[in-house]
Amino acid sequence: MAEPAAAPSVSLKRTPLHALHVSLGGKMVPFAGYEMPVQYAPGVLKEHLHTRSAAGLFDVSHMGQVALVPKSGKVADAAAALERLVPQDIIGIPPGRQRYAQFTNPDGGILDDLMVANFGEHLVLVVNAACKDADIKLLQDALSDACEVQPLNDRALLALQGPKAAAVLAKFCAEAEGMRFMDAGPRTVDGLACYVSRSGYTGEDGFEISVPANQAEQLADALLSDDKDVLPIGLGARDSLRLEAGLCLYGHDIDTTTTPVEGALEWSVQKVRRNGGARAGGFPGADRILAQFDHGAARRRVGLRPEGRAPVREGATLFATADAAEPVGKVTSGGFGPTLNAPVAMGYVPMALAALDTKLFADVRGQRLPLRVAAMPFVPNTYKR
Repeated sequence: MAEPAAAPSVSLKRTPLHALHVSLGGKMVPFAGYEMPVQYAPGVLKEHLHTRSAAGLFDVSHMGQVALVPKSGKVADAAAALERLVPQDIIGIPPGRQRYAQFTNPDGGILDDLMVANFGEHLVLVVNAACKDADIKLLQDALSDACEVQPLNDRALLALQGPKAAAVLAKFCAEAEGMRFMDAGPRTVDGLACYVSRSGYTGEDGFEISVPANQAEQLADALLSDDKDVLPIGLGARDSLRLEAGLCLYGHDIDTTTTPVEGALEWSVQKVRRNGGARAGGFPGADRILAQFDHGAARRRVGLRPEGRAPVREGATLFATADAAEPVGKVTSGGFGPTLNAPVAMGYVPMALAALDTKLFADVRGQRLPLRVAAMPFVPNTYKR
């Protein structure tokens, strides 16, 4: 659930927290059409480790927030409509809960990945910034018979992540400590009307907080007032944290050329939508995706652990042997894992080479560096279930 950088020549948008980032010394860079902080004074390494040991506050206001309001007044009708576009069980999401999903295309490729929450009377979606305009058009074109598609452009989105996130948020929201992983819905935070989910994209326990845009800085200031436990965190550490957690970056690890099965996201497709289920199929690309569930896919996204200290970056080609002429796959994300104090990566390989501990070689500046297929997440998650 994240996005590729925008070209620098594009006129960049700003989030409601832009002035705060600048005042905090954030180094601003183009990202998904926005000017966003890549890091602050402590730097990516310290920001990453602080999130793993205490709590980090992330601005994710560039992402799209959308309400799907059923015209019938029945949230099940909005859920049934959305199932036309995703392979997940949306009808089965209980009120006050959310679920990870993907929009798929007729070839079974992934148009975007998203979160879907059931707020009781309507659904709330969070989509990636680089895809949000296309996603909203997709929703309007496909679902306007059943739903009012309402972009929530007047809201910001903050993520508070880390082992101390619950204790910090509990000072401002009494209900925070009692929430479970993937609980979601309206909550009052520091007197503000927010939407809160116990979720995030770091592998740590944490929360995502949607707040009216004109109150975003007030909320951020409140959460940052505990300057011992809470630090502002930039996109650099957000990327290294999600990589250690084995989570996909849209546009890199998953895209329109990868299916949910190839992307190792089978866990996200509930049995009711698979062959033999009560609502099997009925989503774009169902024939290909369900065939891969039944018969397997030709390739798979896997974790990779380089054997040396040198990071293996996105785009590196993978080979079965040190002297093979033809590549067998490529790295889609890679870098240094600060928690592990070692490089980590993920990429696509043929199923025959996807078994754990399979030795491969990555081409890095003309050298073949050894690595092994490894289990993900690289760092165990700490979600509060």
